[in-house]
Amino acid sequence: MTTDSTDFDHLLRSNLERVFNERSEDKRRAAIAELFVEEPVMYEPTKIVRGRSEISRVAGELLQQFGPTFRFVPDGVAVGHHGLARLAWHAGPEHGPVAVTGADVAEIEGGKISRLWVLLNAP
Repeated sequence: MTTDSTDFDHLLRSNLERVFNERSEDKRRAAIAELFVEEPVMYEPTKIVRGRSEISRVAGELLQQFGPTFRFVPDGVAVGHHGLARLAWHAGPEHGPVAVTGADVAEIEGGKISRLWVLLNAP
């Protein structure tokens, strides 16, 4: 559901796959340049991350911390309207138990993510 031409599902799924599942720093940075505004802000439960390079750094550290098969997987279709979108997801080792579940909520400006909230479900 949308009131404009933004494909919220494509944008938020691309963020999961091309940013938070991407182990190549060069590919991750290129995806961030395409998917995020010039000066994005990401709100995590324990910190605020500002700027494209910092988002790339945090995503890379997450992947390194949790091992080579750790992946984020979308649950359902992202929904959004009026510049706000949400995509539920789960994460864990490929073919392993789910380690964490949550959702990304994004504010979209001009078809790009300007602010991203990472919401984690209670264990």
